Amino acid sequence: MKFRAARHTNHLQPIIDFYCGILDLEILGEFHNHDGYDGIFIGIRGSDWHLEFTVSAAKPQHQPDEDDLLVFYAESQAEFEHLTERFRLHNIAEIEAKNPYWKYNGKTYTDPDGFRIVISKAHL
Repeated sequence: MKFRAARHTNHLQPIIDFYCGILDLEILGEFHNHDGYDGIFIGIRGSDWHLEFTVSAAKPQHQPDEDDLLVFYAESQAEFEHLTERFRLHNIAEIEAKNPYWKYNGKTYTDPDGFRIVISKAHL
């Protein structure tokens, strides 16, 4: 089984810059004018998951809350430090996590749509 998380956005290029430029994910594919939608698939080549972001004439009406999270698990302390440093270099401030677990086990940020992502510390 494969997994895809899909979300409509008004900010496709900032989303690409965020997930690819900061998180080091890759553009795996894209589509244009598919029944009025353009979209992009972002992830890690060879993985069983990816993110899909779409745009169309219909504007999304998101209401993300503090517990809506995408969690990315660093595989090493070096990867965790690399990723969190990239956020710092791009002037994206860490925000306080609502869930105490993530306050101690990761760093939380918001993407261009206001959804939260967590970079989890490596648990070896």
